[in-house]
Amino acid sequence: MLRTLFSTQRRLRKAEIPALAQVTPSPWRQAVRALRGNPLAMLCLVVLLVMAVWCMVGPYFSPWRDDATDALMINKPPGAEHWLGTDFLGRDVYTRLLLAGRISLIIGLLTMLMSVTLGYLFGAISGYVGGLTDKLIMRFADLVMTIPSLPLLIVMGAMLAELDFSPESRVWMVIVMLSVLEWPKLARLVRGQILSLREREFMLATQVLGLSSRRRLFGHLLPNTVPILVVMATMAVANAILSESALSYLGLGVVPPMPSWGNMMDAANSLIDFQRRPWLWMPPGIAIFITVIAINILGDGLRDALDPKMKRSRR
Repeated sequence: MLRTLFSTQRRLRKAEIPALAQVTPSPWRQAVRALRGNPLAMLCLVVLLVMAVWCMVGPYFSPWRDDATDALMINKPPGAEHWLGTDFLGRDVYTRLLLAGRISLIIGLLTMLMSVTLGYLFGAISGYVGGLTDKLIMRFADLVMTIPSLPLLIVMGAMLAELDFSPESRVWMVIVMLSVLEWPKLARLVRGQILSLREREFMLATQVLGLSSRRRLFGHLLPNTVPILVVMATMAVANAILSESALSYLGLGVVPPMPSWGNMMDAANSLIDFQRRPWLWMPPGIAIFITVIAINILGDGLRDALDPKMKRSRR
């Protein structure tokens, strides 16, 4: 009878294990729930999605083209025909604002992808291999980070202006420039995470089991660095948009006829434009402000959702 009782209890415990596994959500589901519980971060996510869709689809519904000039409509204030007025060539500011947002957002996203890929790769190699490889990669990253970003971007942009690239090629060169300056920050963070995770019990267990270095790195180490990388990726988008806007405002980034929020603000380059024609510089400035603030707030929300230490500290 006791044997029957013990065997029944053992079967019940075995049946409870899959049920507990189904009840306990995965870390990613927990992070999504935590993000949904942050109304400000969700509002910023909705704002960014609406802005991205608006910039991608909006120009197709506009009756004006980007290169459509009208000498009789130069510097006209906002009205029923031109919602945000016209610029110094008679072009519709609303249409150019959407097209400029498309360029600025694409530059931010592609810069983020390139810098995250480089930072992820070099940071993982540096932290996992160590030795001379670690020293070479980190010293080069330190060298790049010691140089102020904006003066270096200005020098690189001036060199691009002398090489006389086409406007389309300038966009890709700006993306490469911004990625080169952004990846060292991500590489240092990934390297620190790799060094911390490499000495933990689960990594020692993979070494005892005889797993290959490639499987240990890509199957166990790098997936555990994804949360911090997601947060830094959002910050990289905001930094890229700000840097591109600063370069384009100085005439060293995206150049006309391709619009960007930075070179649209450069159009208001006189005191008269600044005082009497605010529709030339206020719409792109407000667009940059809203985009960067929304990305930063969303990044904070992702950090709170993905970092357990932040959750414990807030409790």
